[in-house]
Amino acid sequence: MKWVSANFPFTHPSWELEIEYKGNWYEVLGCGILEQDILINAGAKNHIAWAFGLGLERWAMILNDIPDIRVFWSTDDGFLSQFKYEDPTHTKIIKYKPVSVYPPCPCDISFWLPQKTDSYEYNSNDFYDLVRDVGGDLVEQVTLIDNFENKKTKKISHCYRIIYRSMERTLLQNEVNELHKKIEAKAKEQLGVQIR
Repeated sequence: MKWVSANFPFTHPSWELEIEYKGNWYEVLGCGILEQDILINAGAKNHIAWAFGLGLERWAMILNDIPDIRVFWSTDDGFLSQFKYEDPTHTKIIKYKPVSVYPPCPCDISFWLPQKTDSYEYNSNDFYDLVRDVGGDLVEQVTLIDNFENKKTKKISHCYRIIYRSMERTLLQNEVNELHKKIEAKAKEQLGVQIR
């Protein structure tokens, strides 16, 4: 940890607190004594004020292994979905996975679930695993987007959105369609679902 002299527009003198982590120095706090003109204009003529700001993004960068602060302003779902916190204890630390610069290619798959038996009950995790096995690194996300029950037949349907994206190139729609058909076929074969 070290204090470094800095320049900020509203404080003088100013400092930054930097912390070393894994061989890199990170600014985690900026601070300084508020410029006297600002205090005078605010009606606090004979006072001294201390200003500081925590760099919470910097702490998140360290905690989550995020290499560039600019990704925090990303609206890319590939980045945002990594940080959906479903752990109520907040004990699991999420590590950032780089997001491709190439466009995502979303495809939906909808199917009726097989009837529950004594020996088998459908589990979404089995479908997620199957998609990852077939799609490999080209699958960025799999999300359940609809859970529907037919009131007459009592059959249940799931609809999943699969986001395909390559780290090396733009995927062609026809190659994604082929991969998607393989996932449909494997889901029918291994999980007993009926594609809608």
